[in-house]
Amino acid sequence: MIRFTVYKDAGNRYKGFKCEGHAQYSDAGSDIVCAAVSVLVQNTVNSIEKFTEDTVQCGSDDGLIIASFPKAPGRDAKLLMDSLVFGMEQIAENYNDFVDIEIEEV
Repeated sequence: MIRFTVYKDAGNRYKGFKCEGHAQYSDAGSDIVCAAVSVLVQNTVNSIEKFTEDTVQCGSDDGLIIASFPKAPGRDAKLLMDSLVFGMEQIAENYNDFVDIEIEEV
């Protein structure tokens, strides 16, 4: 199962996220759930870095990616994060046995 955790502060501002695990929806190389989640996560991080003034610190390992904002993200990065969360919610809605989403206050 993929566990996607979004971290927000008490003011509801994004602090970062963690995405870990494998969907195991299908065999490696043909797992559409893993592919969808990977594309959303990687595209969000890359888009924040390319199209906004914000900085996102990111680390990854097999089946794990952790991203954090050193300071509260601006409007554009927030919109990209909102889009990431919306996309993940859509995937989880359709593949709820394979993706779990949690919002955690830090």
